[in-house]
Amino acid sequence: MITALSTAIPLSAGPLLHALGPWALAGIAVMIFIESGVLFPFLPGDSLILTAVLLHVQLNLSPVAIAGVAFVAAVAGDQAGYWLGHRFGRRFFRDDARVLTTARLREAERFFDRYGALSLVLARFVPIVRTYVPLVAGTARLRYRRFIVWNVAGALLWVLGLTLVAVWLGGIPFVARNIDVLAVVVVVVSLTPIVAAGLRRRHNTAREGDDEAVPAEAATQPRA
Repeated sequence: MITALSTAIPLSAGPLLHALGPWALAGIAVMIFIESGVLFPFLPGDSLILTAVLLHVQLNLSPVAIAGVAFVAAVAGDQAGYWLGHRFGRRFFRDDARVLTTARLREAERFFDRYGALSLVLARFVPIVRTYVPLVAGTARLRYRRFIVWNVAGALLWVLGLTLVAVWLGGIPFVARNIDVLAVVVVVVSLTPIVAAGLRRRHNTAREGDDEAVPAEAATQPRA
């Protein structure tokens, strides 16, 4: 089952980091930058940081270096997302798009409307949503000074939290022996709210369709 899940979700960070070799830090920076603000949300941000810190001895890297690179990349990625939103806004999104759908933009907007600038911090911990919130902030013309403060705070809490969790978990023998399994678990847990929201939205849409169909059928019934 784990193998099937790993192939279904292309986020096995351990082999990827080993394959990068001496370029592991550069790979971490590029992937977190892209996931954070270049409109490609399907990259292993959470599991990448966790796995890199857990494997820091094998990768010949220090947790401090990993956290520092991840933090800078996360802040820079959000900057790129904000600029893209400010400059191009809604031109990226279409109803029939495969990834940048207007439904996902509306979801990020609702998140932003509900939580305001604090959403820049909260979104850091929600895969997919964290990719679009900076874009929405730019599109909504959120004041840049306010954006940068919450952007830095969110990136710091996200990277620092994941690094500390990984350092703590690294002292548990079972975790050290099953790092790839842990990475998959992290991805599944972090995506659960998104999947649940999608299923709930689909259920509500289907129910609304049924409610609309019932009066139409009733109107066609002959009167006694």
